[in-house]
Amino acid sequence: MEFIRYFNIAVSVIFALCYAYQVVYILVPFLIKEKIQKGEKLHRYAVLICARNEEAVIANLIDSIKKQTYPGSLVTTFVVADNCTDSTAAIARRAGALVYERHDRSHTGKGRAMDFLLRSIDGDYSAGSFDGYFVFDADNLLRENYIAEMNRVFSTGYDVVTSFRNSKNYGDNWLTAGCGLWFMRESFFLNQSRHLLGLSCHVSGTGYMFSDKIYRELGGWPFHLLTEDIEFSAWNITAGRKIGYCATAQFFDEQPLALSQSVKQRVRWAKGNYQVFDKYGSLLIKKAVKEGSLSCADMVMNLAPVVLLTLASVMVNVSACVWAILAGRDTLPVALGIISTFRSVYWMFFAMGGLTTFTLWEHIHTTAIRKLAYIFTFPLFMMTYIPISVAALFMEVTWQPIIHSDSRNLTAVRNGR
Repeated sequence: MEFIRYFNIAVSVIFALCYAYQVVYILVPFLIKEKIQKGEKLHRYAVLICARNEEAVIANLIDSIKKQTYPGSLVTTFVVADNCTDSTAAIARRAGALVYERHDRSHTGKGRAMDFLLRSIDGDYSAGSFDGYFVFDADNLLRENYIAEMNRVFSTGYDVVTSFRNSKNYGDNWLTAGCGLWFMRESFFLNQSRHLLGLSCHVSGTGYMFSDKIYRELGGWPFHLLTEDIEFSAWNITAGRKIGYCATAQFFDEQPLALSQSVKQRVRWAKGNYQVFDKYGSLLIKKAVKEGSLSCADMVMNLAPVVLLTLASVMVNVSACVWAILAGRDTLPVALGIISTFRSVYWMFFAMGGLTTFTLWEHIHTTAIRKLAYIFTFPLFMMTYIPISVAALFMEVTWQPIIHSDSRNLTAVRNGR
């Protein structure tokens, strides 16, 4: 049983060595303030929306784009109705977007739809018509100053800029709160800290923009892994390019209500991270070691399946417990070790969720009771990643759409309704 004790100590040490730097990230937003630069240039933007059967939500997104404080004459909204079987295309056109319809069920996924949309725009507009491209999912909503704030950071020289990701249905249940809290933590304590320290941020699914220069360099949209956003981030970071962050540009995202939908989504994310690590991992590690790239090292830690380290600890402890029972040994020390592991993991995520909740209290749009209650359920949400990450290792995962049905507009979200 001494082996188990030393094994648990070794796992704890490895975990601490790998992620201790994120403790510094927690302190950065409170210690370093961003210098606001004035005199930004007004750029012309194309807004890219990939939508598959999104008739319930897409009009609200387009409406929030039209209500931006940024000059509307400099913003053109494009939608790709991707293999839709509903009224998405018609509703988007009525709302004022330019719509292209795509019908290709053999090549699915957001990356394929993005490539189709960009090439379609290229066919109708001359090169250089747009300085930058915004990427949103059809269920998103934008605060009125979103584009103006993103333009401010873009004007400082970044070719890729990401933003603060909030949740429009945070208070619905423990799943929507768990996912929403994770994204807000990622925005405030990870991306904001990276930005303030001069490191590269990471794009997370939606709510970001890239320059026309990037698009011309790519010659299309070649990112077709299950997490094309992380693949795009890894491509930029290995090229030595820093992704910027705009803390004052906030958008709202819909989180899955049902456990089955949440699991499906997160299995895809986990599998996609494995794919990105397989494709970029060796180059990221090489640049982190040989060139001392902290951005590359940070991306490696973002992609590394940390939950598998926790799983290994649990499996070894459970196996030791079973062995002790079969051998007639005292199982109490092992059982206490297992309980201690789960307790430590729970309180770690509890502290993470509590710090994020109280720091961003005013940005969470639900009742105070729900805000407090979901701090306690956040660790349970995070622990579900353990079986999800294991399943993703062995499953054949394909891209599947997530159902979006929350038709609340920005006013309803702000009022917590």
